[in-house]
Amino acid sequence: MLTGSILRYDYNENKITMQSIAKTPTQYISELPEDRKEPIIKLRETILKNLPGGFEEVMSYGMIGYVVPHSLYPSGYHANPVLPLPFMNIASQKNFIALYHAGIYSDKGLSNWFVSEYPKHVKTKLDMGKSCIRFKNITQIPYSLIGELATKMTTEQWINIYEKAKKK
Repeated sequence: MLTGSILRYDYNENKITMQSIAKTPTQYISELPEDRKEPIIKLRETILKNLPGGFEEVMSYGMIGYVVPHSLYPSGYHANPVLPLPFMNIASQKNFIALYHAGIYSDKGLSNWFVSEYPKHVKTKLDMGKSCIRFKNITQIPYSLIGELATKMTTEQWINIYEKAKKK
């Protein structure tokens, strides 16, 4: 459990979850249980090393987030335009570490690529929702695959996909 956290109701999962109130990624990591710190640090480093230019790291929805800033997409997130456009998040959940990737949800080709590549990197079965990849065995996180995934979409590509989806 995170020491600085609040309870919130997750309507998508139909359950109450813990949400960090950390103000920075460093604070978020410092509040994690010891066994979660190293994998989250390594995921963060992997994403930062591989994510194309333009994305910014922020705290978003109580998770470490990677967003398209207002300087590149002034409209922001349609559900709350005050927020920048979300793209990726990483979080330590109760029973797993999660990677949320909006591109996997929005781009069937990217999703298919990831699903086909995953078994080449990890022997455990892929546990994936629409945009959430869950790592229940934190010793089996495919960092190189996550790094490659992070390279697959630029801010411009994400904005274009997002804009087309908004119009539907």
